[in-house]
Amino acid sequence: MNGIFIDDKRLGIRVPHLDKPWEDYSPNEQEAILLEWETIRGLIPDRIAELEREINEKQDALGQEADFARSCQLNANIAELASIVNDLWIWYRISPHVSFEKEAAVKRKIR
Repeated sequence: MNGIFIDDKRLGIRVPHLDKPWEDYSPNEQEAILLEWETIRGLIPDRIAELEREINEKQDALGQEADFARSCQLNANIAELASIVNDLWIWYRISPHVSFEKEAAVKRKIR
């Protein structure tokens, strides 16, 4: 669904970005959105595994690093990757129907 899902460079997946309230989408559009989300959602565990491998590599490098500044940088990189993994798990656990409705409600309050 073009326009409904946008690339999130940080997370490495497409995330929903509704441009109108959930209830303004037709039942067919809602179904298509939910189907697309389930496809995207199915990719999240692989993305998490990829990031966890990268974390492990950085932790191994950190264990061998003698330079304090480089150790700090590796530690910061590990923390950022762990934050991304956490955010991906949140997206993975979100029930699309509920979360999309909440996003639409928040947008209505902002307008």
